[in-house]
Amino acid sequence: MAHEHKLEIFRGLLKFKSNTQKIWGVLIFLTIVTTIEVALGIVKPKFLTHGYFLGMKLLNWIFIILTLVKAYYIAWDFMHLRDEKTPLRRVIVWTPIFLICYLIFILLFEADYIYNVYTEGFITWDF
Repeated sequence: MAHEHKLEIFRGLLKFKSNTQKIWGVLIFLTIVTTIEVALGIVKPKFLTHGYFLGMKLLNWIFIILTLVKAYYIAWDFMHLRDEKTPLRRVIVWTPIFLICYLIFILLFEADYIYNVYTEGFITWDF
């Protein structure tokens, strides 16, 4: 017994008549997000490269967020996560989000330590 896939994106804001139109709509959205990433990487606005949030440049945070948005929509539409039951969707989506947040925390913590070693010399801990 086959069931139809939902033909809408952005929580129903855009509705399509066929799967082909939906694929093109998602492709256009992903192309726009990628174009924004590339443009920011080429232009590198000064307020984004000189501004910091949690020890990392704002431009890097924007790249991370836009990459996660793209990964989410690829999984949501092309891997048909939208058509699965809610608990399975939560397991598939929230687990990597927690792991990515943990990875970002570890990377920032270790990078700060390495930066301090390079700027202040060798650091030892007294135990």
